[in-house]
Amino acid sequence: MKLNLAGALAGVTLPTVLAFTPTRTTFHRSSSITSMQVASSSSSWSLQEDLTFNPPDTMNDAQISEVACAEAASLMKRVKVPVPEYVSDDKSVGISYIHWKADETAKRNNKNALPLMLVHGLDSSCLEYRRLGPKLAALGIDTYAVDLLGWGYTQLDDVKTFSAQAKVDALAGFWEVVGNNQPVCIAGASLGGAASIEYASASRSKKDGVVQGAIFIDAQGFIDGIGPMAALPNFLAKIGIEVLKSEPLRDSANQMSYYDKEAYATEDALKVGRYHCLREGWDDAFLSFMKSGGFSPSKKVEKIDVPSLILWGRQDGILDGKEFADKFVETLPDAELCWVEECGHVPHLEQPEFTAEKIASFLRSDKFEDVVPAVSTSSSSPFSFGNVGGIAAAGVAAVAAAGTAVTLIRSN
Repeated sequence: MKLNLAGALAGVTLPTVLAFTPTRTTFHRSSSITSMQVASSSSSWSLQEDLTFNPPDTMNDAQISEVACAEAASLMKRVKVPVPEYVSDDKSVGISYIHWKADETAKRNNKNALPLMLVHGLDSSCLEYRRLGPKLAALGIDTYAVDLLGWGYTQLDDVKTFSAQAKVDALAGFWEVVGNNQPVCIAGASLGGAASIEYASASRSKKDGVVQGAIFIDAQGFIDGIGPMAALPNFLAKIGIEVLKSEPLRDSANQMSYYDKEAYATEDALKVGRYHCLREGWDDAFLSFMKSGGFSPSKKVEKIDVPSLILWGRQDGILDGKEFADKFVETLPDAELCWVEECGHVPHLEQPEFTAEKIASFLRSDKFEDVVPAVSTSSSSPFSFGNVGGIAAAGVAAVAAAGTAVTLIRSN
């Protein structure tokens, strides 16, 4: 499948990106933290919250009018999580996230459904789930939206690599510390689906009991590698990355991502996702990801032998549901498909109430009645990954927009 320019970008990044803003925003960094011992007898790692982390001021600094965005941003925190030394010399990185706590009454009525970990798409942030998270919490689902290392509001300084491998290792470290490696349902949208597949397949291969359910929302699961993008000279790649921020390219992707463009492909939608791109170090972090080759999920989908829910916008103009949604159902050992009507590439943004209800119903189902909500006995992160590749579309789109002669990636 050949991807056109805007489609290539939109297919791997959610449309919560903002128009070009010439003013750079300063984000404060500090090493000050507060520690709280993780409630696990087998792990010595402490939950270390960065008290000096300033959540993004979306209404004032970013000029975003959406109240749901401001409310989500006010809940954002950043914690230190364990990673291998190849990622950071001190074997830790700061990961930002939002936790929407489940309504206690609804949670009791839910038979204590699994907690849910939401993973955003390429070059996005946990704010992407600003509409879905509160609705899930109201339905009794303990919901965590986490930023992938190098994107969103994660630590950017003193990190040696922002590769796909590092992103998945940091995701594992996040749940080890914040979730205490209790059983969880992992969910990924668009490129976040690829990261979720890497994480879930590793968990299932290790038989650690952490990933007990999976949800894929218009997810990228069958496109691997970035081809020539990984070999581009740095100066060309950096030009492309700068173009990736541009208003015309972002606006085109934004328009393609929704069914109801008038209601949802707004200036606010553009602003939400690009605000984090103004952070110092974002460009180098993105370059590091490109050079790593990205994710390679396609051969790992079949390893996810847990109950899985596929949610797909009926009018997705980015990833064709007839091809990819059906392929998930055919490949996953235990999957069910739910079409989201009058919806494009992002059901969690365009149809959040319906999406929340379907997710809650899935997590309440008898498929999870044998899952014991116990803490993992692993003494360290159980993940040991080989090389992971990834989606080329963002790099392709950016570099092509910059005028380089690069062939667009084809799907497998």
